[in-house]
Amino acid sequence: MRNVTLRGLRIFEAATTTGSFLKAAELMNITQSAVSQNIRQLEDEIGSRLFDTQARPIRLTDTGAELLRHTRVILAQFSVAEDALSTVHGQHRGQVHVGVVSPAQYFMPRLLADFRRLHPDLRIKLSQGRRDQLLALLAERQVDLLVGGYPPAEAEVQADVFARNPHAIIAAPDHHLARQRDIPWPLLAGDTFIMREAGSATRAFLEHLLQMQRLQVRADIELQGPEAIKAAVMAGMGISFASAHTFQSELAASRLVVLDVQGMPKQLDWCVLTRRDTPLTATQNLLREHVLAHGAGAAACTL
Repeated sequence: MRNVTLRGLRIFEAATTTGSFLKAAELMNITQSAVSQNIRQLEDEIGSRLFDTQARPIRLTDTGAELLRHTRVILAQFSVAEDALSTVHGQHRGQVHVGVVSPAQYFMPRLLADFRRLHPDLRIKLSQGRRDQLLALLAERQVDLLVGGYPPAEAEVQADVFARNPHAIIAAPDHHLARQRDIPWPLLAGDTFIMREAGSATRAFLEHLLQMQRLQVRADIELQGPEAIKAAVMAGMGISFASAHTFQSELAASRLVVLDVQGMPKQLDWCVLTRRDTPLTATQNLLREHVLAHGAGAAACTL
């Protein structure tokens, strides 16, 4: 593989990430023919096909999957080197790609705005998704840091706690239990629960709580994302379980209420998650330290 170049590996990685030579060309700001030529050169150098181009989207062969694994390690290490060189004279340049679960999108922009004021030459890319999706991207080195809840035990990541994440049962202001105090869980059995989509950490936590309470509830409404959940709750479609970060403005405007259920709110942790097998660049660590130092203030909320 003497003639394989860093640029060639970047084009290959772009093609695998996008699943399309055309999209890879757009991402790399080159022509589609240049992408195809680069892939052919890589295949000639390796002596094996890298893609099944008959599939849509294109799929990696076994050889391609193995090369991708090493490519992402190489590109990550080169990024570390680039960052180290840029900070020799106290300068911080480059890009940090941060993944956030949906409740974190309500406070992370404030943290990132403060960080950018301190380091205006840095570029920030923010991706939002479910925890399981983002953990997969972190494992594949497609995001540098992840802000979310504590990871499952099998995840090979380092988790550093920086704030608390209170969760509560929310309802419309005219709900029949809105003014009741110290509500026992069995009184919720007759309500319709509006559930987050499968794979959501919030949904998994609620299902755990219901199991602990040995409570069967009506869960025939499933919606994706906190905004849809809040709209349905305010419309009186049912009650839901949500992170307090997601409904601060609606609570302040009395558009929904928090039910005073026994043992609530439940507190989870906000963490910065990083890979254990790859050192952070100086720039990535700079953002990590900023979140750990100032995240609790940015994430403060009321119930």
